[in-house]
Amino acid sequence: MDSDKFGDVIYGYTASSNALEEQNTVLKENVGKLRNELERYKKSPLMICEVREIYGNQAIIKIPNGNQFFVEVSSDCEKLKAGDSVLVEQKNLVVIGKIAAHNNFDVEKFVIVENPNVSWKEIGGLQKQIDELREVVELPLRKPELFRKAGIQPPKGILLHGVPGTGKTLLAKAVATATNATFIEIVGSELVQKYIGEGAKLVKDIFQLARERAPSIVFIDELDALAAKRIDIGTSGEREVQRTFMQFLAELDGFESLGGVKVVGCTNRKDILDSAVTRPGRLERHIYIPVPTKEARREILRIHIKNMNTKNLDLQKVLSIMDDFTGADIRAVCTEAGYCAIRESRTTITTEDFLQAIKTIKEKEQEEKNEEHLQMFG
Repeated sequence: MDSDKFGDVIYGYTASSNALEEQNTVLKENVGKLRNELERYKKSPLMICEVREIYGNQAIIKIPNGNQFFVEVSSDCEKLKAGDSVLVEQKNLVVIGKIAAHNNFDVEKFVIVENPNVSWKEIGGLQKQIDELREVVELPLRKPELFRKAGIQPPKGILLHGVPGTGKTLLAKAVATATNATFIEIVGSELVQKYIGEGAKLVKDIFQLARERAPSIVFIDELDALAAKRIDIGTSGEREVQRTFMQFLAELDGFESLGGVKVVGCTNRKDILDSAVTRPGRLERHIYIPVPTKEARREILRIHIKNMNTKNLDLQKVLSIMDDFTGADIRAVCTEAGYCAIRESRTTITTEDFLQAIKTIKEKEQEEKNEEHLQMFG
């Protein structure tokens, strides 16, 4: 074999050897990564707990099921304080480290947070109630210095009560719009949670969110589901409702009336509310939202039809058969009247469309009443 061919063989062998070494190195690295990943999967998951008290290198923690334990804190853990969320080893409950608070997950699951766009002009027949709301909610949020100079404390919260559909939620959204406040809406029944301590923690997180988003209005619909008169506690569910209610009262007592947060409670059953929530210093101002009068119904109807394409509408005739209709009923009538025209491929809405819509709404209400009666009495 001549020298040139021998050199080519040696070069080819060397190149092949280098390629194999590089491939071997890459494979070793991949094997190492896979082993590390496998070891990670074998590790026991850590539990998220809440710190209640700190005692040097030990702490009292609360685990998710509500039980509390006195445990050791790892020397590598950063400085802790009561209320912190921490990662805990499951077997011995040793605190490993602190993690960022995870309030938003729980809160945003149960509340609606928005910046409404509802003006006072969109509410008809409730001028007296509007004036009172502006006085006790809007004015303190917009001009708190007036109250400081006068040396008085405005109410921390108000209670809107009346039959369904009279405009309670709309009023709360309008005052939030007027004050450019964040509107945090929650249904009272959503605060009553299945597991021990969840409802109380949710209440705490909601008010924390309200403070962070101030100025803000916390609107609680169906307040009676949370704040009904207390009775002898029997089941664990009843005890949980009481724990949640007590946390709600504590939050009401815990913030200043000029702190940029206002609470608006809403109920159809004021008579069953616990006096603890309606006393002075809590939801002390009570505003009754009545079923609209005939003149109020006229005003509400005008508001709803202002953007509708109507022709020769006889308001008097329409209003004459709308006795005891609420604002929500009138809005439903306007929508149904529009559908009556659309079904006939018309874009102009007539008096007859409104009369047919009223008949339809009344029939639906009667059907619902009959169904409720059947469910109650079989």
